[in-house]
Amino acid sequence: MKVGILGGGQLGRMLLQAAANYDLITYVLEKDPNCPAAHLCHHFSVGDILDYDTVYQFGKHLDALTIEIEAVNVDALTQLEKEGVKIYPTPAAIRTIKNKITQKQFYADNEIPTSNFVITHSADAIQGHLGLLPAVHKLAEGGYDGKGVQVIEDEKSISLGFNAPAVLEEKVKIIKELALIVGMNAKGETVIFPPAEMIFDQVYNLLDYQLSPAKIEEKQLWKAEAIARKVVQSLKSPGLFAIELFVDQNGEILVNETAPRVHNSGHHTIEANYCSQYDMLLRIILDYPLGSPAPILPSAIVNLIGAEGFSGDVVYEALDEVLKMENVFVHLYGKTTTKPGRKMGHVTIMSNDYQDLTHKANKIKHTLKVISK
Repeated sequence: MKVGILGGGQLGRMLLQAAANYDLITYVLEKDPNCPAAHLCHHFSVGDILDYDTVYQFGKHLDALTIEIEAVNVDALTQLEKEGVKIYPTPAAIRTIKNKITQKQFYADNEIPTSNFVITHSADAIQGHLGLLPAVHKLAEGGYDGKGVQVIEDEKSISLGFNAPAVLEEKVKIIKELALIVGMNAKGETVIFPPAEMIFDQVYNLLDYQLSPAKIEEKQLWKAEAIARKVVQSLKSPGLFAIELFVDQNGEILVNETAPRVHNSGHHTIEANYCSQYDMLLRIILDYPLGSPAPILPSAIVNLIGAEGFSGDVVYEALDEVLKMENVFVHLYGKTTTKPGRKMGHVTIMSNDYQDLTHKANKIKHTLKVISK
């Protein structure tokens, strides 16, 4: 079976690492010939995943295609699907999710709980919705890893908004941020990985570290799972999805965003779960039985992010010290150069003791630094 991936970043890299266990031929399309996934696939093509002809020509001889980023040419995927290429998730699901306006409208249309919102086309339009403030302004398209998101606290900060199609969401008073990975096959059978609690870097708005399974009340777990399953079933698409949720101060659970692909919040599943998120997606693509998402041990993830003030050839300071730690697994993404805020790798920690997980996560965060020569 010939399987292609649009995008060659770290998610594609880890998907290819899992694909090595199966009898398939892998193809990657990416603009950067030195991307993290380039040397792990059987066939690599340099090209723009947003260009119709490039994506169509890349995919027309393949059996199946998946994505590692939403910013792809969906029209080309739609045509490929018509011609018999299996797309995971479907082009219709990607089209709904890749635009934050259509994504939020999808939640509203399917009675999926989410924060109150309005659609805007300029920063000035926020003036007509002062009752929604404080709010979060999100670009409809083009935002990624915390970019394209702006908090509008009050009328004085309206000028910080975007002069482009965007969603203005009521700011939720958050107690916890959760992520659930859901897999669904072509038969509509679903599996849900235990929720991860995400703790964010307030400077870069990137995942700082996370704990899984999240420590939440049983009723909240059931509700979160039911909501996540409804999101995926309403999309009516096989594939792997990451559902990000908020638990607000009243204990209510709201969907923040959905990613139609493997996700940063599921990296720990490589070591900490019986079936990783990457293996699960491949099972779905290959029409194999779904794997077990159950945890082997509780885990934590620490993101390795380029340190402030360093740009150039990467150096991992104190890597040896972290590698000596028990039940700690380091993943470097193969990026040769670093810059402030760039994702360069992650570290997974496993332990039955949540206090031990938190302690080691904080120690690694302050020990292992991503700097330059």
